[in-house]
Amino acid sequence: MNTLIINKKINPYNKTISIDGDKSLSIRWALIASQAIGRSTALNLLKSEDVISTLNCLKKLGIKVKLKKNKCEIIGLGLNGFIYKKKLTLDAGNSGTLARLIMGLLVHSSEKIKIIGDKSLSKRDFLRVINPLKKFGAKITSNNGKLPVLIHGTNVSKPINYFERKGSAQCKSAVMLAALNTKGKTLIRAKKSRDHTELLFKHLKIPIKVTKKKDCDYIEVNGIKKINPINYMVPSDISSSAFFIVLTVLSINSKLLIKNVNINPSRVGILEILKLMGVKILLKNIKFHKNEKIADLQVESVNELKSIKCPENLNSAAIDEFLVIFLLAAKAKGVSTFKKLSELNQKESPRLKWGSKILNLMGIKTKTTSDSIKIYGNPNLKVRKKIIIKNFLKDHRVFMTSVVAALTFGGKWIIHDIGSIKTSFPSFLKIINNIKN
Repeated sequence: MNTLIINKKINPYNKTISIDGDKSLSIRWALIASQAIGRSTALNLLKSEDVISTLNCLKKLGIKVKLKKNKCEIIGLGLNGFIYKKKLTLDAGNSGTLARLIMGLLVHSSEKIKIIGDKSLSKRDFLRVINPLKKFGAKITSNNGKLPVLIHGTNVSKPINYFERKGSAQCKSAVMLAALNTKGKTLIRAKKSRDHTELLFKHLKIPIKVTKKKDCDYIEVNGIKKINPINYMVPSDISSSAFFIVLTVLSINSKLLIKNVNINPSRVGILEILKLMGVKILLKNIKFHKNEKIADLQVESVNELKSIKCPENLNSAAIDEFLVIFLLAAKAKGVSTFKKLSELNQKESPRLKWGSKILNLMGIKTKTTSDSIKIYGNPNLKVRKKIIIKNFLKDHRVFMTSVVAALTFGGKWIIHDIGSIKTSFPSFLKIINNIKN
């Protein structure tokens, strides 16, 4: 069956769980490992469809990949070491991270490479990476800025100056990867966004300089001749952890400990937002691995949530978590407002619209614009009707948000497209069942 039916709220619990590896880091590790010389190894690599698509694309480019139970090995062929076959097509599936980042590595391709994706990915904007990557000298054509994209690289790439205005780590990272095999210094001025690529570059001693200002980061990347292999223990994904954090906050008399979560400062917007709403999250066993900050997260149920005027400077650090944050606003006392969230509608589905739709189905009043939402909270909200969630372009976060809502607010929920979670979090329902039992 491809439909999940939930008609009972979750019982109180006190559990310790582990979450799958971080998707952003899993994909970045694989792409950078392909450019190193020799064997790189990763433990706890996320085995989602997005990551498997990444490994399959690398195999098509001549990279040897071995994926075992809890271990992945990649034999890198060095910078621009890909083997370019004629009429090669790379299928990115549902992964915007893969499709956009790998284009940065293909600006040096000696053959034309076609990049395709599924129905959802094919609706998303690629001009945001096409335009800067053309400046390196690559020839790129597209379907009006969308997939399929055809890229033919250059052997005389030149460094560029680039202003990333959207707060997109994917755009910034694509340019950084293109700069690796470019002679000279590429200069990037980037609106604040997650900095996993910068941290991996620093760990690998790739010539990079980052100057952090209030609104933007200034990044300098020098071309390099060789990258060393990278052995990596991928920490747990905070975006995936967010669903269980909110599940616990909204449940009755419950407590949860999530082990080894990536709490990179550019990713913890949700923790800051929850703190403003009256949620206390305790960080335990804080440590660093390859420059990434990691901790165990402890969270408990909250009886009274505060409404929030969400600070806009937290948007980029919580962009993947807003759907589930909206559930907290639905239970908060008062009106919560979230602004400048147009980027939410550039995801797998128009998430701002879906967030509003889910809340409306639950009986919560909202007011939305193209980039904002106002949520009229109801601390006494209880759902007693049937709610059907379908036709959401197989967006995994819409599915998981609906599951959390069903388990905490009640009602009978019929949620379609169980398979959507395979793109980012295939063990989601297994962990839910472990908590329930």
